Amino acid sequence: MFLALTILDSGVPMSMLCAVVGLIFAFLLIAVILRSSPGNERMREISAAVQEGAKAYLKRQVVTISVIAVIIFLLLFFFKDHPTAIGFVIGAFCSLAAGYIGMRIAVLANVRAAQAASHTRTAALRMAFNGGAVTGLLVVGLALLAVAIFYTVAGKMLGHDMAIRSLVGLALGGSLISVFARLGGGIYTKAADVGADLVGKIESGLEEDDPRNPAVIADNVGDNVGDCAGMAADVFETYAVSLIGAMLVGVLTLATQPAAIVYPFVLGGISVLGAICGVLYVNLAGGKPASVLMGAVVTSAIISAILFWPATHRLFPNGIMISGIARSPTQLYFASVIGLIMTAVVVVITNYYTSMRYQPVQNIARASETGHATNIIAGLAAGQHATALPVGFIGIAILLSFHFAGLYGIAIAVMSMLSMAGIIISLDAFGPITDNAGGIAVMSHLPKETRGITDELDAVGNTMKAVTKGYAIASAGLAALVLFGSYVEELRAHLHSSHKLASDQFFQFSLQDPKVIIGLFIGGLLPYIFTAFSMDAVGKAAGAVVREVRRQLQAKPGILRGEDKPEYGTCVDIVTKAALREMIIPALLPLVVVVAVAVIPQLGPVVLGGVLVGTIVTGLFIAIAMTSGGAAWDNAKKFIEEGNYGGKGSFAHAAAVTGDTVGDPYKDTAGPAINPMIKVVNIVAILIIPIFF
Repeated sequence: MFLALTILDSGVPMSMLCAVVGLIFAFLLIAVILRSSPGNERMREISAAVQEGAKAYLKRQVVTISVIAVIIFLLLFFFKDHPTAIGFVIGAFCSLAAGYIGMRIAVLANVRAAQAASHTRTAALRMAFNGGAVTGLLVVGLALLAVAIFYTVAGKMLGHDMAIRSLVGLALGGSLISVFARLGGGIYTKAADVGADLVGKIESGLEEDDPRNPAVIADNVGDNVGDCAGMAADVFETYAVSLIGAMLVGVLTLATQPAAIVYPFVLGGISVLGAICGVLYVNLAGGKPASVLMGAVVTSAIISAILFWPATHRLFPNGIMISGIARSPTQLYFASVIGLIMTAVVVVITNYYTSMRYQPVQNIARASETGHATNIIAGLAAGQHATALPVGFIGIAILLSFHFAGLYGIAIAVMSMLSMAGIIISLDAFGPITDNAGGIAVMSHLPKETRGITDELDAVGNTMKAVTKGYAIASAGLAALVLFGSYVEELRAHLHSSHKLASDQFFQFSLQDPKVIIGLFIGGLLPYIFTAFSMDAVGKAAGAVVREVRRQLQAKPGILRGEDKPEYGTCVDIVTKAALREMIIPALLPLVVVVAVAVIPQLGPVVLGGVLVGTIVTGLFIAIAMTSGGAAWDNAKKFIEEGNYGGKGSFAHAAAVTGDTVGDPYKDTAGPAINPMIKVVNIVAILIIPIFF
């Protein structure tokens, strides 16, 4: 009994301590990275150019986002309440900080990874992974700390219930910044990448990252602002939203059980320690890069699973009553383990569909022998095939976790899954660091052996990026389901308290009600319109880059002979302006749709409920198909470049480059941005209940 009281009272402070330990470990890794050699003068010069471009873009992005954030802050401040508005600012600031710091470290790590690759593969692997681990630990540390501190301080000043409801503002701040970071970064990175590939590789026959390509610096900057800063902001908000969602479900369905609110914090704190063990594993183990990285995930999951057992039993020594049914601590533990198992399942499935070692990618490479069109057809089919298994397992996870502990069980499974973010994001940031390291190796004219190592790590990093996107999307689908449950419970409580619904009446969403079907249609449409805007944006910006690269090559023929230096800054400026201009409409689209549905009297809360479910269902399928298909196209090109089906310069290679350029905005812009978009829709719906209903 004493132990239960102790962990109940100290659970939130303990999670804060674990978060601080994670942040300290991240800063130790930064010190290790900075102590390593950044290579020769040419390497440092290229790295500085990439660093300058990334800083300039993020600075302008912050200014653009801040204008919109101030407007939303004022609306929340005057029309909702002051604590929610303050929470919004905290969420937005932390999301930006996670992305910015992660990107800065990635830029410092990439040149050092290139230098390490000139010694051994293991040294390069560890340098790139440690750079990624800084981002991973910062994301979970900042998210856990932000939510815990806000909850603790607001709880003492405003009371327990108001503190939890105000946290929805923090969730919105993180989610909205994440949509902008994902979209803006994605448009930037893929416009530069597509533009560089179309003129550089297909028209001029240049190698990947050839310094004669005027768009090459913009391409390398894009890797950092899209994959590092964008992914960090994305998973920060997914983590924070899952934690807040679990707390909301706890307070709405288990109001008399304080342990239900502390439990998600305890799971998050434990997994920070698991992530640190995973990072240590990579720095101590030897072997093939892919095997070492997967070993880190397994190590982290096992340690978390072992520590979840005593924590769960001490926090719920006598079990808990959920919907009138007694649930044992073992059942709650099983719900948490389902989240860990789902992480492993999504990693394995996505790895199968996107790695060069397996049939789906090799099928696309084979299809390239018969032309560009057959490559595109094979890639589209691979992406659509890749939806079946993840969605099937998500369904099983929902069924099992609900069986063990109702809606709260699903919330715990999601939180458990997201608690693995520390190690998973380390894998994701590893990708752009190795990609940039390869670019620096080519532009610095390092030996072919060095480029061979960076190419191998880049192919692994490519798969890891796809794996982490699959993880983020699957967890977002589950998190959105928890938020929808919170919307229903919050709406029911509001209608009862405002006497718009008698205390003995139930508010229901029935498929026999045409309003629900209308909502499902509107919600199902939203991801399609959102991705259409995103793809259009990349197409327009890439077109501008293509025209600029052609102009430079025609105006200065000496560039291709190595006699003239390209104007790298012009391409950087083009994609920076295009990304910031084009991201605004799709980013604000989910917000506008939810408010419009709420405002129109003939639609209202029932239609809005349908919108939430429709967005989750179609968004999940489109996001998985786009991210997996895009990564499979990319690795099919790399498979051919290794000497298969004619190798570099062959007809099959030209077809594979076309497939890769189509897949680029799929996997790095439109697909990943659906993840925060789904959650913005759900969070805004919860926030506006007392305003419009």
